[in-house]
Amino acid sequence: MRLDKYLCDCNMGTRTQVKKLIAQGEVLVDQQVCRQSNLQIDPDHTQVICKGVPITYAANEYYMLNKPMGCVCASTDQLHDTIFRYVPMNLKQDLFSVGRLDLDTEGLLLVTNDGELSHRLLSPRHHVEKMYEATVEGKLTDEDIEAFAQGLDIGEKRLTLPATLEILESGAVSVCRVTISEGKFHQIKRMFHVRGKEVTALKRLTMGAFVLDPALLPGEYRKLTEEEMKYVEQYKCGDL
Repeated sequence: MRLDKYLCDCNMGTRTQVKKLIAQGEVLVDQQVCRQSNLQIDPDHTQVICKGVPITYAANEYYMLNKPMGCVCASTDQLHDTIFRYVPMNLKQDLFSVGRLDLDTEGLLLVTNDGELSHRLLSPRHHVEKMYEATVEGKLTDEDIEAFAQGLDIGEKRLTLPATLEILESGAVSVCRVTISEGKFHQIKRMFHVRGKEVTALKRLTMGAFVLDPALLPGEYRKLTEEEMKYVEQYKCGDL
């Protein structure tokens, strides 16, 4: 990898900025001043120091966002704020959300530039479970629990896969948790609609092994923890 690209990938500046740092002698490669922007280095073994700070190469970035309502999971949008109002886009401009939450849905959202992880979590053949907390208009019953477990006809070619419905509160307005292992368009809203109820609030709590950090307020984000990074590797290796 070229030295200037390496520094850009490590968020040390734009290509122009890092070229200037290199030309000014601010970059050491294996303890030697290097003024060649096109020098080929090994990201895993070459020691690079920029402005006196050792640089550790990270090809991918991983964040957890508590997505607020009112923003969309896109890079740009003409009508609404996007998640990148809250998670700053990196210099490589290659971050994206792992799956999408609707405009009025909040909760757990992973933001990364790791396409392999995204594919592993979203691929229909892996059936990664996702848990949501929903507020619905209408009384929930044991019949609803059974219907969710059997699968529902929401207008697709096949019934939805079996889902778990846990009733927390039941009345004119009910609160529940729903766990699904697929991700059809507006799936949970459509499932409740079939049962004669309408979702008024929806929040994702989990996605596979990843759990929404209760310390994150809507709109707040953080890097994944060491423990969560173990999940990343396990998913990519097929161990989860």
